[in-house]
Amino acid sequence: MKEVTLYTDGACKGNPGIGGWGAWLTFGAHEKRLCGGANDTTNNRMELQGAIEGLKALKEPCKVDLYTDSSYVQKGITEWLAGWKRKGWKTASKQPVKNQELWQELDALCQKHDVKWHWVKGHAGIEGNEIADQLANQGIEELRAQA
Repeated sequence: MKEVTLYTDGACKGNPGIGGWGAWLTFGAHEKRLCGGANDTTNNRMELQGAIEGLKALKEPCKVDLYTDSSYVQKGITEWLAGWKRKGWKTASKQPVKNQELWQELDALCQKHDVKWHWVKGHAGIEGNEIADQLANQGIEELRAQA
């Protein structure tokens, strides 16, 4: 099984507002940089989208070390998801889970790969996180350029 390192990030100008996501994948000497954006979105949605798009880029099941500076994404997938599913996609306070369709897509992708989740401090000079952040902002700029 290939071992891939994936750094993901999301960014938003206004929350909600115009947003971007980035994903930087490395496998040995190979790398892939991905980014995209969305109008009228939230930072959390873009953080989720970065992880989703990074995992979707993998052509076969892989062992993935996924790094995110979003505790929302990291805790959501490792701590909260099982409870949400058990409670029919309701939170502890019986409210519908926000971004349910993105969580479901991320969960399905995680079933295809062996994903190990890591939280990293954002804007702390960690190369992979800085690249993912630049890609997320590039996603915003590319979307603005199309407008």
